[in-house]
Amino acid sequence: MAERTPIIIKKMKKSHHEEHHGSSWKVAYADFVTAMMAFFLLLWLLAMISPEKRAAMSEYFRNFNLFRDVTTAGSKGMMNKEGLLGDKQNSLVKSTNAMTGRVNSRGEKEIIAERLKKAIDEKLRAYSDQIYVDIVEGGVRIQLVDAEGKEMFALGSAEPTPRAKQILSVIAENIQDLQNKVAIEGHTDAAPFKSSQITNWELSTARASAARRELESKGLDPQRIARVVGFADQELFIKDNPRDPRNRRISVTILTGNQGMVPRSSMRNF
Repeated sequence: MAERTPIIIKKMKKSHHEEHHGSSWKVAYADFVTAMMAFFLLLWLLAMISPEKRAAMSEYFRNFNLFRDVTTAGSKGMMNKEGLLGDKQNSLVKSTNAMTGRVNSRGEKEIIAERLKKAIDEKLRAYSDQIYVDIVEGGVRIQLVDAEGKEMFALGSAEPTPRAKQILSVIAENIQDLQNKVAIEGHTDAAPFKSSQITNWELSTARASAARRELESKGLDPQRIARVVGFADQELFIKDNPRDPRNRRISVTILTGNQGMVPRSSMRNF
């Protein structure tokens, strides 16, 4: 009789470690999908607000300091139906400026400049050829220049014309909610006075001070005035023609960052 081959049965015992790794990847994958969903939801929310509010939010987080004594207008931590953080009655830009104390980034300078351009375009279109806004290293500067037969001040006088008062009123209206300091400068042309009782130095300073009083009468906080100075004919706008009427002007600068003397730069007309 032929010899029978023995049947061998091998029993494999699965280790406890292997039992728990069969579907662990599913948990990690679920966490990854959840994180991605939250990320894209955040991108969608950011896309729903205006560029101005995004820039203000970015400025707040860039300059946030836990130990700074500020009023955290955004600490309510909820988005209201208007899409703004904090109090419904305050814009994100306003609350951010209140927290930082001043607007100090290039983006914020552009926001102020665009706000002023829009207001002037809507309310002062007839005077747009006499109003210049430029962004300088120290802030945003608005210049009110004379034109032939369209003076901001009567010749030889420090009394603002109705034209100048209207322009200064619109400027005050659009900067009074900021916390930034303001510098005011007066400039004249190079035409000398026949009388020795007054010179272009006195006149330029008197006009700058008159502009200050007009801004304050329209709601600008006097504590925000950083300086009021006159430059006579030493900072000409039209250097090739010292007696050009455009050299007679008032400069109002919203200071940002280092509030020293604001450097001059090329101008941009509306």
